[in-house]
Amino acid sequence: MNSAGLLADSFGRVREAVHEAVDGLTDDELAARIDPDANSVAWLVWHLTRVQDDHLADAFGLEQLWDADGWRDRFGLPFPKRATGYGQTSAQVGAVRAPGELLLGYHDAVHARTEELVRSLTNADLDRIVDTAWDPPVTLGVRLVSVIADDLQHAGQAAYVRGVVERRERS
Repeated sequence: MNSAGLLADSFGRVREAVHEAVDGLTDDELAARIDPDANSVAWLVWHLTRVQDDHLADAFGLEQLWDADGWRDRFGLPFPKRATGYGQTSAQVGAVRAPGELLLGYHDAVHARTEELVRSLTNADLDRIVDTAWDPPVTLGVRLVSVIADDLQHAGQAAYVRGVVERRERS
C-alpha cells in the first residue's frame, strides 16, 4: 500500500464510523445531549464534516462543498458562512438539528471528494506547505493526518453519545 492508499483507507474508516454513529437514529436522538452542555451526535458529525470540508478545500485551493453544493442552505443553521464548530457556545451546539439523511449526505459528499483528492497524491505532494501560520509550517501530510485524528475522535464521541441515548431509551 502506498501513502495515497493509506490516507484513503483512513478517511474510509472515518466514514464507516460516522455511518455507524448516525444510521437509524431519529432526529430527536441525533439532537439529544447527555447533559445540558454536551455535544450531540448531530453536532459532532456536522462539526467533523465541516472541518474536513474546510481543511481539505483550503489545502487543495478549492471551494468548500458546504457552499459549492448548497449544503449550507440545506442545513439552514444560524451560523456565519465559515463556521465549523470551533469555539461555539452551548446554545449554538444545541442549534444543530438535522436528520440523519442530511448529515450523512453531506459527509458522504465530503468523503467522496476527499477520497478523490488523496488517491491522486504522491509522497512528494505530502511535503507541500499548506499553512504558514504555525511554527513549523504545516505540510499537506500533517494536515491530512490531523484531520483524520480529529474526525476519528469526534466519530468515537458520537458513537459514545449514541450508546448513552439508546440505553436511556431502553430504561
